Amino acid sequence: MRFDAAPRVSEGTRIAQRGQRHHNRIMQNSSAGKFRVGLVQMSCAADPNENLEKARWRIREAAAGGAQIICLQELFRSQYFCREENAELFALAESIPGPTTETLGNLARELEIVIIASLFERRGAGLYHNTAAVIGTNGEIAGIYRKMHIPDDPLYFEKFYFTPGDLGFLSFDTAFARVGVLVCWDQWYPEAARLSSLGGPNVLFYPTAIGWHPAEKERYGAAQLDAWKTIQRAHAIANGIYVAAVNRVGFEGPKDHGLEFWGSSFVADPFGQVIAEAPSTEEAILIAECDPHRVEEVRRNWPFLRDRRIDAYSPILKRWLD
Repeated sequence: MRFDAAPRVSEGTRIAQRGQRHHNRIMQNSSAGKFRVGLVQMSCAADPNENLEKARWRIREAAAGGAQIICLQELFRSQYFCREENAELFALAESIPGPTTETLGNLARELEIVIIASLFERRGAGLYHNTAAVIGTNGEIAGIYRKMHIPDDPLYFEKFYFTPGDLGFLSFDTAFARVGVLVCWDQWYPEAARLSSLGGPNVLFYPTAIGWHPAEKERYGAAQLDAWKTIQRAHAIANGIYVAAVNRVGFEGPKDHGLEFWGSSFVADPFGQVIAEAPSTEEAILIAECDPHRVEEVRRNWPFLRDRRIDAYSPILKRWLD
């Protein structure tokens, strides 16, 4: 009788073992240990399936580099269709759960990572959202966030497509850390960052699609990019939290009426110091280590949360103080 061969493990046992590992991770105090975030900055083709395949490949690359929580850019499955108002483009939307979350769920389960995916959600007939899904290490949807602030600017005609979010500002427990998720235009609102931070996450993710109008770049481009970085670094400082912003890159649309997405994805630490940054013109995978003890250290020395006068802030609920 031979004893050198390993006993066969049934599929049911493997699933149970994977589930136990997942349970053990979740049960650990997420603030106890360091974790690594990965940001996938990429250009997008006209074919959504091509973009999904590229994202899968890039996620594998990020995971191989040690990333545990990997965030994709806003609306990564397509080019930024909000450059125009076209009812036919509602066909790009999908349900959540749906085919993309299933594909990414399988990948998350295989690699035992967390994936944050920004999607065009079809909630019902005629009802659509700009939604980020947080997919856990078991492939499950840990939660969704629906974009709250919806812009309507030249080449950013999002109000035509998206209903404002109705879930509030949320945080989600994952196997590696508690995370907050906001989307693009949300990044200009300190109220959103504050409310998300009060939910106890270690990091705020901002999947993004932002770029230059060709006619404006020469005169305003540098200032616009600087403002985008500054406001998000300010969120990190004001809340004593890591901020991870991931943008797309490349030119989309007609030459004289398109958008040049400025990339420049970055991670800032709880004091607003940029600890990782991608280029403005190239695809990139950004990986950064986050230490929850750094959050504690900064908040102890700069106790903004302690000194908030919550009894005096009710006027902020008004549109304007007439």
